[in-house]
Amino acid sequence: MTASAPNSKSIHDESYLLDLLIKHGLLNKKQQEQIILKKNQQRRTLIRRQQALTAKDAKDPAVGYPDLIDIISSLHFELPGRPEQELTAELIMRHIAQDYNLPFKKLDPLELDLKTVTGTIPKIFALKHLLLPFEIKNGILAVAIYDPQNINVLGELERANQTKIQPYISPKADILKILAEFYGFQSSISAAEHDLKGPGGVDLGNLEQYVRISSSNDIASSDHHITSAVDHMFNYAFDQRASDIHIEPKREHCLIRIRIDGILHTIYKLPKVVHAAIISRVKSLSRLNIAEKRRPQDGRIKVEHNGKEAEIRVSTIPVAFGEKAVLRILDPDVLFQDLPHIGFSAHDLAVYEKFTHAPHGIILITGPTGSGKSTTLYSTLKNIASPEKNIVTVEDPIEMVHEEFNQIAVQTSAGVTFSSILKSILRQDPDIIMIGEIRDLDTARYAMQAALTGHLVFSTLHTNDAIAAIPRLIDLGVQPFMVASTMLGAMAQRLVRKVCPHCVEDVEVSGAHLAALGFAAPAAETFILKRGKGCQECRGTGYLGRCGIFEIFPMTGELRAMIAVSSQENLLRKNAIKNGMTTLREDAWRKVRNGVTTFEEAIRITGVS
Repeated sequence: MTASAPNSKSIHDESYLLDLLIKHGLLNKKQQEQIILKKNQQRRTLIRRQQALTAKDAKDPAVGYPDLIDIISSLHFELPGRPEQELTAELIMRHIAQDYNLPFKKLDPLELDLKTVTGTIPKIFALKHLLLPFEIKNGILAVAIYDPQNINVLGELERANQTKIQPYISPKADILKILAEFYGFQSSISAAEHDLKGPGGVDLGNLEQYVRISSSNDIASSDHHITSAVDHMFNYAFDQRASDIHIEPKREHCLIRIRIDGILHTIYKLPKVVHAAIISRVKSLSRLNIAEKRRPQDGRIKVEHNGKEAEIRVSTIPVAFGEKAVLRILDPDVLFQDLPHIGFSAHDLAVYEKFTHAPHGIILITGPTGSGKSTTLYSTLKNIASPEKNIVTVEDPIEMVHEEFNQIAVQTSAGVTFSSILKSILRQDPDIIMIGEIRDLDTARYAMQAALTGHLVFSTLHTNDAIAAIPRLIDLGVQPFMVASTMLGAMAQRLVRKVCPHCVEDVEVSGAHLAALGFAAPAAETFILKRGKGCQECRGTGYLGRCGIFEIFPMTGELRAMIAVSSQENLLRKNAIKNGMTTLREDAWRKVRNGVTTFEEAIRITGVS
């Protein structure tokens, strides 16, 4: 082994552990006394919680029996002199690693290779000794361990694998979670691969159409291997805050990628033989035609995860090596937000809220796919919904079913299109109408007619900025006077990644550099901005989560007069800016100055001006 443990103390030794925590200022004497007094009671509480979750006794001392580190971290002590920080198991393990002169490893599932984790040691051995092989580099196998005393066991592993081993210290919860996820997924895929290569095959004819995602313990006892693998995939995507899952057939394997904060990450490379079975399982859950593989199909799945419901929108399409499926995860907590939390500045929020409280007119939200338009629309409708208002939506497809709205899905095969259904909607006594997208002249005309007859109408357009909505409507064939008289205003938006709060640091940038990139920064000044160094929480990206940047303008009398004469986009934009419109670039720069995002991210989203 490339490292040894010079410390003979055990992490299960109470005096050693408490002395270590006090020595490093992680505990005070009063907290130490509380631990000694409460440890037995807290251990019983943790055992009861675990039994409630697993519905079985925890018999393995290494895994199921709460040790002193579990007990201390469960008491949620504040660090002495640092009331904003909590004493966590990870923090304890970092100091234990330092005391044992061993490196600490915070495990990130996205960085781990499935074969390395599951193909090096048996699952029973890994669970018994709390070991997790996570990387092979330059002939050295890196292994995460929980108990430094188990370093002796690595000698057996070294001899069995005929390779040198580098031990790392990691929290128990991280090791157990990854062992459950990776071994559970691998066993499901291996069993499915075996069945599919054998004479029997996997029976995909009797799968349910409504699914509650199984917990890790449920999955372990399941005989339906593909079902288990898909459940593992869903659980993994939810845990990683993914917005999309891509299941892609390649020439020799199946690739599964997930999108986190707008960026795709490869998580699994699977045997090609299981691809069709996974696609069939997904299509079955979303009530699509399993036999139809030549045409694109759209469906949806309603799932339950950790006691909360979410919806998954499914799209399949034939590609060169088979069928590709993209699953859009629709989380109600993301789609329905308070408007001030989306990212509006005080000025833009005031303008937008004035739109939403108008008695009639049309409000257009523009931006490319994935720019957050659905979140803005749903959050707006949720914000203004009340028993006194009849809200009707026409969507293709319905993003998220919500009982406060009367939602209509476009069904072209049945003759239900945006334009055809709008005629019927006006006879449904609506107060507020949301049209998913204005795509043609008929839809635009009916939307304008609804706004003229006393309805508040929301809709979207695919334009690059807010002002471009005006010439786009005129290009579709709408008369300029109709645009001028019905539009309340328009808003363009994008999503930028936010600086990770866990690894944020200051960075000095010259005004000349920023000005050259198109920001309104005096060249002679120096700016102290924020960026993320990259940590485990943000997977080394420096970003965690996203927020909106906005460009919004109200329809003024001056702008109406200009539209009647000319629809030249540059003249309209100059007038809107003169009357207070903040452009996307300016709003992005404001968020850069406020430390919300980085200037690199602002450039990535808005381009170099």
